[in-house]
Amino acid sequence: MVERSIVYDTPWCRLVEQKLEDGNPYYMLDVADYVTVIATTSDRRVVLVRQHRPVIGRVSLEFPSGHVDPGETAELAGRRELLEETGLAAGSMELLGVLVPDIGRLTNRMWCYFAADVQPAAGHQPEAGMTVVMAAEQDALAMATDGRIEHALNIAALYLAVGKGLLRFGA
Repeated sequence: MVERSIVYDTPWCRLVEQKLEDGNPYYMLDVADYVTVIATTSDRRVVLVRQHRPVIGRVSLEFPSGHVDPGETAELAGRRELLEETGLAAGSMELLGVLVPDIGRLTNRMWCYFAADVQPAAGHQPEAGMTVVMAAEQDALAMATDGRIEHALNIAALYLAVGKGLLRFGA
């Protein structure tokens, strides 16, 4: 068993130290698992959100995403994030894959889901600060290649959907 110790602890993350074989410390961030949902409407429009991101200091275009809360399954987190951020509800959710966001620094995983035919949920509106954007399938794919979608983890999830044949390039 590898011995790890918590160096610094906050509600958002923990800085963890692990001693390497040579005795030097190695530091990593322990954060909650993420979830990202690639959602489409019945007319195959892809659902995105615009929101301000303090880390980059501007508005970002991305897929509904968030943290998996303690005691929550990744699928339930995906459903919750989709509903909170867009006001849309998913019928079925297909697991696209589970990724390691940063294999050298972060301890968490990112769960990627696909939800087809999402529908407005009665009584639910997008949360404050979110603007829902609907894009034609081919436009969403173009956004990932021309820089309008710049979140690397979102692009990875998008291409998992493409690789599984759930989204297509071209009309």
